[in-house]
Amino acid sequence: MEAKFEQFLKERRYLKNVSPRTIEWYEQSFRWLAIATPTQADITDLVVKMREAGLSPTSCNARLRAIAAYLNWSGSTVRVQKLKEPIRVLPMFKIEDIAKLAKWKPQTAFLRRVQLLTLMMVDTGCRISELLTLTWDSVDFDNCLVTVLGKGDKQRIIPFSIELRRYLYKFKQSSQFRLVFATNVGTAMQIRNVHRAVGNACKQLGIEAPVRKLHAFRHTFATTYIKRGGSVFHLQQALGHTSITMSQRYCHLSTADLQAVHQRVSLLSR
Repeated sequence: MEAKFEQFLKERRYLKNVSPRTIEWYEQSFRWLAIATPTQADITDLVVKMREAGLSPTSCNARLRAIAAYLNWSGSTVRVQKLKEPIRVLPMFKIEDIAKLAKWKPQTAFLRRVQLLTLMMVDTGCRISELLTLTWDSVDFDNCLVTVLGKGDKQRIIPFSIELRRYLYKFKQSSQFRLVFATNVGTAMQIRNVHRAVGNACKQLGIEAPVRKLHAFRHTFATTYIKRGGSVFHLQQALGHTSITMSQRYCHLSTADLQAVHQRVSLLSR
């Protein structure tokens, strides 16, 4: 890898304190770029090469964001033009699916852990990675607040419902480890194992799980939050987005949602 790439990664790792996953994302993007001092024509060729390789506009933009950050750091005047992305319906669980998970009576400690994890994702909008590192001392039962460590090691405090508190408190009575979602030996659960366990639970309960089921809980939380009158600014804080543009993706409401709101806000409505 080019020396300038290495220097950029070191500064991101040691000065910006970015996560290992973000470093890996940069490294993958630099493999596409390959040139430390690209011209505008090189960037155009890069985009063509990615598209010819079958990358979607969304995947291309993910790599272009990393490259743009590097170019800005290096003082380059070359600009990166992002591709237009299609607006897709975000994968979500149905409300009745969440009700099935809430009413479920799992018979083992492992399945009770899986149930709590799904309910906490949909009640708080937390990322799965944030919950798998959550400790009991970060859970404020009195005020229904949880402190999580998000991307870039940024802490944020998120409220949770009184209903979730019941599940959390009951689960804590049988917990002997510092981590909330610890394995039987006290270590953090692996995402791939959680993904498989949630998929099995959905099959058992007759739930047709969406694509990217773990992230779909976060989408479900966010979309429902907006539908029920929540502010996009508050949603941004809850989700831990650095830009409100990210949170605005959840504001694409259905016609029925718009009709319901209009009846409340119309000056002609009684």
